[in-house]
Amino acid sequence: MDKTFWHAKWQRNEIGFHEPQPNALLIRHFPALHLPRGARVFVPLCGKSLDVHWLLAQGYQVVGCELSPLAVRQLFAELGLTPHVSTCGRVTRYMTGELCVFAGDIFDLTPDMMGRVDGVYDRAALIALPPALRDAYAAHLPALTRSAPQLLVCLDYDQSCRAGPPFSVDAAEVRQYYAALFNPVCLATVPVPGGLKGICPAREVVWHLIPIR
Repeated sequence: MDKTFWHAKWQRNEIGFHEPQPNALLIRHFPALHLPRGARVFVPLCGKSLDVHWLLAQGYQVVGCELSPLAVRQLFAELGLTPHVSTCGRVTRYMTGELCVFAGDIFDLTPDMMGRVDGVYDRAALIALPPALRDAYAAHLPALTRSAPQLLVCLDYDQSCRAGPPFSVDAAEVRQYYAALFNPVCLATVPVPGGLKGICPAREVVWHLIPIR
């Protein structure tokens, strides 16, 4: 799996990972981060997620990163926004009002490009990455956001039943990636109705990653 895989998914509109409404676990558990209105929330690998719509509607600023420029353009179009587009290093920055999205590889982002980040919402980033990239991502994300608190949603299922993405990331792996910088607190475990694409049982696990200061 490489960048071509994801670009092709968007070109063919094969976006089963795109939910038709804001994620229920986001709505239920985002208050655990205790972020005030106006706080700046980073959404990695955001696609054109309706979660971005929801966060903006709650009064948050949102900064996102998405590999596919097509997805970024669709996000702004569906929000009815016309962004200012500029080159920023090796990525393209789309910005308007309270929303800024970088189109490109998340590993090309730097803390200076990102600016202030008060919280992170990761529903579809960690579990979208194969094992070879997850270690690097889990190290890059806290460096990028200066260890801002996170709401992390993972899938937990028998990986032998199905090749990802989305990949299974269990509790041991979450702690392996993040326990050096965060106290990972499990907020909820919710069965996936019908299992993972009807193939095997699965559950979503919601984590609050509390920075160790």
